[in-house]
Amino acid sequence: MKHAYIFPGQGSQFPGMGKTYYENSAFGKKLFEQANHILGFRISDIMFNGNEEDLKQTNVTQPAVFLHSVIAFKSIDNAKPDMVAGHSLGEFSALVAIGALSFEDALQLVSVRAQSMQKACEIRPSGMAAVIGLDDKKVEEICKEVEDQTGEIVVPANYNCPGQLVISGSLEGIELACERLKAAGAKRALALPVGGAFHSPLMYPAKEELKKAIEKTTFYPPKCPIYQNVAAKAVVDKEEIKKNLEEQLTGAVRWTQSIQAMIADSASSFTEVGPGKVLQGLIIKINKEANAESVG
Repeated sequence: MKHAYIFPGQGSQFPGMGKTYYENSAFGKKLFEQANHILGFRISDIMFNGNEEDLKQTNVTQPAVFLHSVIAFKSIDNAKPDMVAGHSLGEFSALVAIGALSFEDALQLVSVRAQSMQKACEIRPSGMAAVIGLDDKKVEEICKEVEDQTGEIVVPANYNCPGQLVISGSLEGIELACERLKAAGAKRALALPVGGAFHSPLMYPAKEELKKAIEKTTFYPPKCPIYQNVAAKAVVDKEEIKKNLEEQLTGAVRWTQSIQAMIADSASSFTEVGPGKVLQGLIIKINKEANAESVG
């Protein structure tokens, strides 16, 4: 049986995150100071002393969650994953954990990703909504109906677990889809407090910017397979890894499918590494027999 390590994405941040590592680990402190230098601002000060609003800014949130996750992983004694996965942003943390990216290069890419996503959000009013209690296929059908009938963009974005799917698109598309999803029997269909339509075609400008940065970055063969969001299967080829990272910004996070694929490939235990315990909870909802814990 195999042990999988999984890494959280945006939304897992909290005030004070990472402070314990900074204060009690010389290695942790070194990586924090390195990140401050690479990013050009003291992200450590915002993480330790900022409030929830400060941490919600995409250009802060993404490097903060990445940094916390990488330090947490490197603080685990004898961590040897058989396979890894990351939820959205978490793929970058996962790639550092398995040696496919250096810490420095990954942080640079995360910074480019965050800033380009922020700019894409400002081009057109857009957002996301959580849909609870409806079959994935029904959500897909309704999103397609809204797009076909109105021309508004609205797509499935995060397949988090059975009965929990996040949709993404224009504000008009989200509003229309939520009305129809509720009428179709969804327990809840409500807008999320995010700045834009992540994992939708509206992120295309960000995708192009990230692609340029990825093409200039050195990737290495991974120490074990990564189950990437857009593929939902084991990937080891570094060129395929790069392509999937680019596609992720406009493609869906197929988390349910990724975890199911890992379990099918003999994953019996999962360790969530980084801030929060969101993924640990999702895994239990995907497979009640899975053994999941969290570190960090």
